Order: sequence, then structure tokens, then C-alpha cells
Amino acid sequence: MRRQPSLKTRLIAGQLALQFLAVAAAAIGFVIFFMNSALDGMYVEETVIDVAARSVTRNAAGTAVVIVTPELARLREEAPDLWFAARLGDGNVVTFGRVPAEVAALVPHLDKLASADLRGEFAPFTLSAILRRESGPAGEMRIIAHGRVRPFTALIIIASNVVATTIFLILALISAIATPIIVKRVLAGVTKTAEEAERIDAEQRGVRLSEDKVPREIAPLVRAVNEALGRLDEGHDLQRRFITSAAHELRTPVAILRMKIDASTDQGLRSLLPDVSRLATLSEQLLDVHRLNNGPTTGQIDLGVLARRVAADLAPVLIATGRTIEVLVIRPGLIRGDAGSIERALTNLIQNAANHGGNEVIVRVDEASLEVRDNGSGIPRAERNRVLEPFYRMRPHSTGVGLGLNLVKQVADHHGGRITIADSPGGGAIVRLDFRSMP
Repeated sequence: MRRQPSLKTRLIAGQLALQFLAVAAAAIGFVIFFMNSALDGMYVEETVIDVAARSVTRNAAGTAVVIVTPELARLREEAPDLWFAARLGDGNVVTFGRVPAEVAALVPHLDKLASADLRGEFAPFTLSAILRRESGPAGEMRIIAHGRVRPFTALIIIASNVVATTIFLILALISAIATPIIVKRVLAGVTKTAEEAERIDAEQRGVRLSEDKVPREIAPLVRAVNEALGRLDEGHDLQRRFITSAAHELRTPVAILRMKIDASTDQGLRSLLPDVSRLATLSEQLLDVHRLNNGPTTGQIDLGVLARRVAADLAPVLIATGRTIEVLVIRPGLIRGDAGSIERALTNLIQNAANHGGNEVIVRVDEASLEVRDNGSGIPRAERNRVLEPFYRMRPHSTGVGLGLNLVKQVADHHGGRITIADSPGGGAIVRLDFRSMP
């Protein structure tokens, strides 16, 4: 199954792409602006100040002198016209290289200057220099120096790239942190609507999702879902009315037909009695489904008394066909529910056990549970969920219609209980109904 793209991921990626383009465009514009402005010429790299400060020291007499350190030697190889002048805190001045006459006049007054950048206009740009305050082995000093030079446009490009990268990284971090929070807040209504959708099941009618909680762009989807739910409700109501009407219409003629067949002495006509009984059972089961859908009545039920009553009603029929039925009340129990629907569920379980499960039926009552055992061939594990579906039959040519166990499941669901199917220790099946016991 294809994984759905995350909205947060898509928003973050989209924002980063836009931010990158915006920052890149701003950086390019910054470079173009300064390249076309009057800020041109060659600038001196800052490293010369640090190298010069470490090369100024004092001799044994305390006089400031310049020693050629390895760093200074390498820098002079790279910039043969390197020069600098340093004015120390005590007024001593030292120089290195050929200080241009235009700059030499500034050296005695370096203590009055904080910093400066000079860019020469003509090659070899020896007048390009920088003035900085620095500390070294000889103490604090002000240095004016000339070393390696670069076009000012290169400085602009480097600076713009550094600034643009920094801004982009900050924006990316903000987007990665803020976007999930924003998405969560914006889609809070969608989350609530999804929770409403999760609570919808087949037993609820007229439920609709809230359209006012979702963003305007998602409202059409929610509206379409609500319209679909409305159509499903209409279809369900139509189906339920049809089943109810059909069951009621069948009940009376089936009962009349059964009476006529019972009163007849024609063996050919009496052979139709099993089919008529099957039809009568089907109409009763359909009516049971209708009653459950309309909501069962509730009252106090003693499961032991109910089990004995149902067994007494079915005993003559079972005994006449060579079967036995036994009721065991292990521990009496009281529950709250609809006695009629639970009686019908137990009747279906007993009839199912008698028709498909052998010749011995045992009904056990243990507090809030009902259990029907038989000594037949049992229900395969792979079939135990399917036999609870409506109109499913393990044996396609059997006389049942596949509503009995489904009706039992519906009764259990309506009473907040559950139905389980297991193997009987002596062979056969155990169908167990667990209800909530009364406090």
C-alpha cells in the first residue's frame, strides 16, 4: 500500500524551497547592487594585522623591534610588497617594509584612530591598507598594514554567501519547529472530525460529521461524507422496512399453511411440513432482527430460570427426535436486559446444537454467562467468525438459512456482552454468551 504523503513534510519542504529561492535572490541582488556601486577597489585581508602584532616584540633594553616570524616570512612570500607600521601604547613606533609616504604621515597619529580601511585605486595597490587595534607580545598597539589584497567584489560575494546561508539555516530551523505546531493547530478541527467518524458504526443512524470544525478547503469533503451517510441511512431504513413488512406479511399465511398441513392426512402434503417450519423460523428470525433494531426492553433476568423455561419448551421436540437436553446451573446469576430476545437467542443456540451438533445438548448457567454444549463434530476454528455472519452456512445444503447465530451475536451486542465459540472437551462445540451481571 502506497504511503500517503505527510502534510507537515510537504509544507516544510515547500517553505524551505521558497525561503531558499528568496534568500538566494536577495543575495544575488545584494552582490549586483554593490558590484555596480562605488564600493570597488582592492581590500586587504585581516590576517596581516594578527601576523604583524605577533612579530612586534621588545629587546633586552625594552625597545620595540620587529622579528621575522615564520608566519611573517610566509606572508611576505605571498605578498612581496607587504609593509606595516605599529604605534605602541608608550608612543614607540616600529615599521616593517616600505611604508608609502602617503601613509607614513598617519603613523605618529595612529593613537587617535580606532580603525580604517583604505583601498588603493591603482596597481599595485600598495596604498590599500587596514588600521586596527591589536595586542601582541609587546603589548597593545595600533597597526596600519598592507598584505594580501583581494577585489572588494570577492568580499561582497563571500559576505553575501555567509549571510544568506546563515539566514536560510535559521529560517529552516524555524520552519522545522514551527510548521508542525501550526499544522496541528490548523488541523485540530480535522482531528476532532476524524474522532467523530471513528465513533460511527452500523448501529447508529442520523450521525453526521461536524463541518464547522474543519478548514474551508476540507469542508466539501466532509459535506460529501455526510451526504453519503445520509444515503446509507436511507438505504438502511428502506431495507429494514422491507424486512419488517415481509416478515409480518409472511407470518400469518405461513401459520395458516402450517395448520392446514398439520390437519391434513395426505402424506405428500405433510412432507412439506419441514419446509414450512423452516419458512416460519425464518420469518420469526426476521422479526427478531426488527425488534432488536427498534431497541429491546430492559428488566431483571434470572438466567437459570430463563434457561429452564426454554429447555422445557424445546424438550418435547428434542425427545421426539431422539435427542436429550440438560440444564446445569453452576452459579445463579442476574442480568439486566430484554428477556424475549435472550430467550430467542438461547432457543437458536439449542436448535442449532440439536440440528448440527449431535444428539446431546447441555445448557450451563454460570452467573452472567450462558453456555450451550453439544457432542457433534464441532465448528472448525477457521469458520468460527464466519458462522456469526448473516446468511452464512457451513453446509450450503443444510436446512438453516444462516440467521440463527448472527441473531445471537446481535442479542449479545445489544446487551453489551460477547459470544465465543470453542471446542467441547468431549467433542463438539461450546457456544458461550457472556453478559454483564447486575451489582
